[in-house]
Amino acid sequence: MGTNLMDYTNYMTEGVYLEQTADHIHVRFDRPSPVISSAVLNGGAVNADHILNLSVRDQVKNGSEVWQPPEATLAEYCRNCGWSGTVVGLMTAASIDSFRLVQTTEQGVEIFVLVTAGLSNARRAGDYAEHREIGIPHHQTGTINIICMTTAVLTPAAMLEAVITATEAKAAALQNLGTKSLVSGSPATGTGTDAIAVVCGHGSTKVQYCGKHVIFGEILAKLVIEAVTSSIKVSNS
Repeated sequence: MGTNLMDYTNYMTEGVYLEQTADHIHVRFDRPSPVISSAVLNGGAVNADHILNLSVRDQVKNGSEVWQPPEATLAEYCRNCGWSGTVVGLMTAASIDSFRLVQTTEQGVEIFVLVTAGLSNARRAGDYAEHREIGIPHHQTGTINIICMTTAVLTPAAMLEAVITATEAKAAALQNLGTKSLVSGSPATGTGTDAIAVVCGHGSTKVQYCGKHVIFGEILAKLVIEAVTSSIKVSNS
């Protein structure tokens, strides 16, 4: 079903362009696109001109990471790159070498899933949390970052359902790989610092549902499982 980045230049689909460097994955939109995300920079529901997944792996490994708010680090990076407009910014401690892109087209609708992954802080939902004060800032960087994109127009409810579907698919991929929580030893459902973004397009097809009873949800889940599985296998090799 999927394909990897090796088959792409910088063109993904009409009006959408992809750039990969040693430090980041950058998606640029010619036309602002609706995004819902857990990103530290411009998270929530926004119309975005760019999506950035920034790796700080080398800084973390070398102990040289500057401890400023992650949204400040991301905003500064975007300014240095000269990107204008709204940037949805994710941050990861995983290597950019773990990046995988899978995509398919069904009934004229294109669906893409972009993933970087590492398992340095694998957790199961409900594990004991190290940070015990509600409201205290937590500045760890993301480990499994997932960006889901489509040319279809998703309703706001469908965008949220896509977040649920993709998250369940990530947990299924970890289950298939036998990944265990480093805290409890139980099957991991993710890491402690995962992030996700769902982007809808401007096509002619409108999607109202994205769960397990509809083909859009089925395809999205399969792509997430494929991308997460491949990314983790590379990061652990």
